[in-house]
Amino acid sequence: MKHIQAFQVFPKLPSSLSFLGVLSRNLWWSWKPDAIELFRRVDPRLWEASGRNPIVFATKVSQIRLKKLAADDSFLAHLDRVRQQFKERVLASPDLGTNPYGSTARIAYFSMEFGIHESLPLFAGGLGVLAGDHLKSASHMGLPMVAVGLLYRQGYFRQLLDPNGWQQETYPETDLYSLPLVRVKDSAGVELRIQVEGPDGDILADVWKIMIGRVPLVLLDTNVPENPPAIRNITARLYNSEPGVRLAQEVLLGIGGMRALKAMGIEATVCHMNEGHSAFANVERLAQWVEAHQVDLPTALEAVARTSVFTTHTPVAAGHDEFPPESVRPYIRNLAKRMGVTEDEILSWGRTGNAHPHGPFSMFILGLRLSEHCNGVSRLHGRVARRMWAHVWPERSVDDIPIKHVTNGIHVSSFIAPEIFFLFERYLGPEWHYSSRKGENIERIGEIYDEELWRAHEMARARLISKVRDLLVKQYERRSAPISVVKAAENALDPEVLTIGFARRFATYKRANLILGNPARLKAILTNTSHPVQILFAGKAHPQDNEGKELIKNIIQFAKTHDVRSNIAFLEDYDMGIARHLVQGVDVWLNTPRRPMEACGTSGMKAAINGVLNLSILDGWWDEGYTSERGWSLGSGQETADQGYQDAVDQQALYNILENDVIPMFYNRSSGNMPTEWLAKMKASMKMAMADFCSHRMINEYQQRFYLPAVQRHRELMADGGAEAKRLSVLHKRLRDCWKDIRIETPERDHEGPFQVEDTFTVSAVAHLGSLDPDEVDVELYYGRMKGTAELEIGLTQKMEMVEDRGEGSYLFRCTVTCRDSGRYGFTVRIGPRADDWIRFTPGLLTWA
Repeated sequence: MKHIQAFQVFPKLPSSLSFLGVLSRNLWWSWKPDAIELFRRVDPRLWEASGRNPIVFATKVSQIRLKKLAADDSFLAHLDRVRQQFKERVLASPDLGTNPYGSTARIAYFSMEFGIHESLPLFAGGLGVLAGDHLKSASHMGLPMVAVGLLYRQGYFRQLLDPNGWQQETYPETDLYSLPLVRVKDSAGVELRIQVEGPDGDILADVWKIMIGRVPLVLLDTNVPENPPAIRNITARLYNSEPGVRLAQEVLLGIGGMRALKAMGIEATVCHMNEGHSAFANVERLAQWVEAHQVDLPTALEAVARTSVFTTHTPVAAGHDEFPPESVRPYIRNLAKRMGVTEDEILSWGRTGNAHPHGPFSMFILGLRLSEHCNGVSRLHGRVARRMWAHVWPERSVDDIPIKHVTNGIHVSSFIAPEIFFLFERYLGPEWHYSSRKGENIERIGEIYDEELWRAHEMARARLISKVRDLLVKQYERRSAPISVVKAAENALDPEVLTIGFARRFATYKRANLILGNPARLKAILTNTSHPVQILFAGKAHPQDNEGKELIKNIIQFAKTHDVRSNIAFLEDYDMGIARHLVQGVDVWLNTPRRPMEACGTSGMKAAINGVLNLSILDGWWDEGYTSERGWSLGSGQETADQGYQDAVDQQALYNILENDVIPMFYNRSSGNMPTEWLAKMKASMKMAMADFCSHRMINEYQQRFYLPAVQRHRELMADGGAEAKRLSVLHKRLRDCWKDIRIETPERDHEGPFQVEDTFTVSAVAHLGSLDPDEVDVELYYGRMKGTAELEIGLTQKMEMVEDRGEGSYLFRCTVTCRDSGRYGFTVRIGPRADDWIRFTPGLLTWA
């Protein structure tokens, strides 16, 4: 049979239940426990069997059941309560006080993946979940945001393990009818379709939309009949490993995404690119600026860069996408014509200034070169990123590289256990999740009775073990395991035993096998008769990463070989649903990356808000969050080049901490059958997560540091027909053209020392500025405590004053230095442009004595 036309039939909702249909079409429900419970109340078993997807669920609920609920006063009261929350938090205009954004500003947020809920398979891991949390908090705070991504028919792969533990991948098709998708239409009511020029002809993409609370998520889909098969498959799989497809995906996301917004009548006031995958967005945005505002490209660049944010998540240079320039050319050919530049000029934006002209085109460099605001995702990752990309600014010290950091945060309501949620309602108030960072709310966590907190945690652990047993039975049945093995899985693990969780992407640097290194010692820990331990593993290896797959296989084989299958379990097909059960129900969250390879690692934050204690290397967020009152650290933050040595040291430390600290503290029940010391750590951990590592804090930081300044800058640049952007373009060109004539003579001081604290001395330097004036530059003393013989620990600056015009572009500058503290110090002098950060940090515009 061919050309079958499908249609879908939903139950007829009684008028009193009509809001259920509205609720199912907005992902807001997915992070509201009261809304989730409303669906679950209809039929708990059917809700789970439907994958907690309200649209699939709706097609399975009987008309009889709906009629019964329509007359159920208790259910209708619950529905009315959720409807009122939806009205206030989604439909009503956000309360921004005196709205700093105005009525027209829009923040466009681009990401290759979005993890909102397991029923929407558009994500692979932490990057996507972080993007989802970003949208949820933006909705809560009422930011004028629109998100852009791709609609993957097969998403990321589903993971299956063979009987030996080797990972297999399957790519089932996603039924678009099971998602709350809406086709976007233009002003004439015609379904929107955009096109992007490609090497094999135009790429056509349909435009869809899903509402994430108040935030629309726009998704592009190339699976349209007019496209040839190869182009239709561009949006088939997330992170396609074939470089040509990967490049096409990133072009579609950036260039196609910006065109979709324009077709929808949306002009991005601020563009936020989440990782380099979406960096082409600003290339298209530049072309649109040139056309819309009738300005030249340099002027457009001044405006676009100052209103762009670029976030990087990858602390490994090899993890950033690069493409051969000849592969990129077909996609930028038309863009070059629109902007009046050569293709080589655009290609140069993806390379550093001293790179080979035919070298690879870097998506990270492209994002960096077209954005004033760039940040890593933790304090440590910011430092790592500055070291990694210091070669872009060869004239600057590492500490002076303009890459900042905004530490990631988690959307608390999406990951908190129901038992903890209701405890917070009782102790913090019914609206606690709307103002979770209030100091008084955080302090009230300490007032929760130990008995209640421990009981809530034990219920979450019991729920986790029940879920694990169910998953294990299904895994073994699928593998046609012996009946005895399936029966054993029905009673696997123990809800009373100390449970450790390790769940993340199985890349080698995350060292999932670190705890397996001493089999005899680990088995003794697991099978101790009075203080037993059990470990739950979950996570996927990239389909091309055989080393990562080997790590998974090793865990399966270890459990078999050492007869500890009742103490170790690996859960297949890790997703957000499994993640929630794990971070809510385990006792310890284990994380063992090689420092500093973990950019942030938000799963530990999700565990912490549930009172789960972190045992982790001081990497990513834990380098900021750790104190001895909140959990345990593996090592003291050391980094060594000898990986074998570091593995051995960390492995020994892990066993020692488990044997001497973690296990005794968990089983110490001298105070009323409760681990009092453990509970104190749980409360401290929860306070930390709520105060410092929630996504509301993260979004507020992006807003205050990047979004609002960029919106204000946009207004200034657009005023008077773009006069400010044009002025800055002229200034920028003048500085670049004249900078070659800048030089500084060796600075001199009026006293050689030695000095004592509070002594002063004067530093003078002659600067040759060529055709630039003194008020166009900043001449600075650069000084600090010495690190070695030719490097400063932290460079500080002090402005020098021009004291004499010596003619022909030469000037004498001078400043007085006060010796504030004892030690060995060094100094030099440098000249940079007197301008805002975008001009000031232009590579090449810095000269040292």
